[in-house]
Amino acid sequence: MELLTVGTVAFDDITTPFGRAEKVVGGAGLYSAIAASYFTGPVNLVSIIGGDWPKEELNALEERGIDTDGIEVVEDGKSFFWAGKYHDDMNGRDTLATELNVLADFNPVLPEHFKDSKYVLLGNLTPEVQAKVLDQMEDTTLVVLDTMNFWMDVALDALKKVIARVDVITINDEEARQLSGEYSLVKAAEKILTMGPKYLIIKKGEHGALLFGEGQMFFAPALPLAEVKDPTGAGDSFAGGFLGYIAKTGDISFDNMKRAIIHGSAMASFCVEDFSIERVKGLSDLEINERLETFKKLSHYEL
Repeated sequence: MELLTVGTVAFDDITTPFGRAEKVVGGAGLYSAIAASYFTGPVNLVSIIGGDWPKEELNALEERGIDTDGIEVVEDGKSFFWAGKYHDDMNGRDTLATELNVLADFNPVLPEHFKDSKYVLLGNLTPEVQAKVLDQMEDTTLVVLDTMNFWMDVALDALKKVIARVDVITINDEEARQLSGEYSLVKAAEKILTMGPKYLIIKKGEHGALLFGEGQMFFAPALPLAEVKDPTGAGDSFAGGFLGYIAKTGDISFDNMKRAIIHGSAMASFCVEDFSIERVKGLSDLEINERLETFKKLSHYEL
């Protein structure tokens, strides 16, 4: 089934304790589309870039089964740019530079053949942009929203209106507490689910993820890795893998979402093993299946 994802396609400058990657390709839309493409297709990508974004990277996306007709190219503009430095524990980071460039005027206009996509991932953008995408969709099966504390600070009312229109919201534990006003994640989930979505995913980074919905709760572990080079894009890879698996199976039950979370976690675990999209862009089916089996062994037991 067709999947649509909207998000940034950008340049990143990343510094971690393991080195630095200068002006590499990145962005929420890029990571999520690549992750989803391993499970379903076509993946329809909606974004905006400047004329400086490499044409060969667009061609590579097309070869992966990612439809780039929804990427607006502003030939005389510059692509969104973000620079950040991660702390030694890799959990915190400092933003060194943010240049919106063409993203400042992003007004998504979906190609006609994108509008009937059944599965939609609203990547971390302004709530207004997310709402504009939803306004153009015709008949969705599942809509997933990713957001962050920044939008809770500056656009909470607009964000709540979008939250009320989606089926799944994915945020981290700090954001869940801020959005709900509750410290307990169980109480936070109960409150957020009253805002409209049927399901909530709370990402806890290296400590896994929680799924809430239908009066049930599920915890998925994160895979302990020997080396984490770059966490950038991990959450977006998670979301893309999650929804890509849902689209592949066509099953939006709670039980299948548990499986989808494991698939998303697997994609995130690949993402952090190298800078930019280097690790996630060339995975084999064997690698993915072996990683999924590792996750299964990590958490499976019999009473």
